[in-house]
Amino acid sequence: MDERPDDPDLRRVARRLSAEIGPFRRTLLTTARRSVALPDIPDAQIEVLRRLDEDGWSSPTVLGRSLGLARSTVSNLVAAMEGDGLVERRLARGDGRSTEVGLTDLARRRLADYDASAERVLVDAMAALSDDDQQALADAMPVLERLRAGLDGRAAPDGRAGLAAP
Repeated sequence: MDERPDDPDLRRVARRLSAEIGPFRRTLLTTARRSVALPDIPDAQIEVLRRLDEDGWSSPTVLGRSLGLARSTVSNLVAAMEGDGLVERRLARGDGRSTEVGLTDLARRRLADYDASAERVLVDAMAALSDDDQQALADAMPVLERLRAGLDGRAAPDGRAGLAAP
């Protein structure tokens, strides 16, 4: 990484961001689940549900590639989620030999319940922050979206290239 003298200490910021994201996500998931008595769905399964919610029906191979998961991991996740009634399989359209995976109505309801709960939990927590902190979070959202898109190798939701400067 080529740093200029006026750049923030990007390595320090990267370490702090990386160290904070995992615990933040787990705390949010746990708090949101508890607030609406949702069953404990593992993070990896939630990632699968999110991807299927965004993309619709998908083959396990494409799903694994998009999430960076091994074929055996996807197979185990899908089997467990199918057993819990969260996903269903069907023959792939146009190819009677392969299967696709899609969300069930139960999974959609659980995602909606979780999203509503997570929003309430976050709004309550953010309301306790100062106005400046609330504004800093709002201002950081487009940057975080571009950073995620850059890591994912795609364009950001606002159409900008992943890591382009604002």
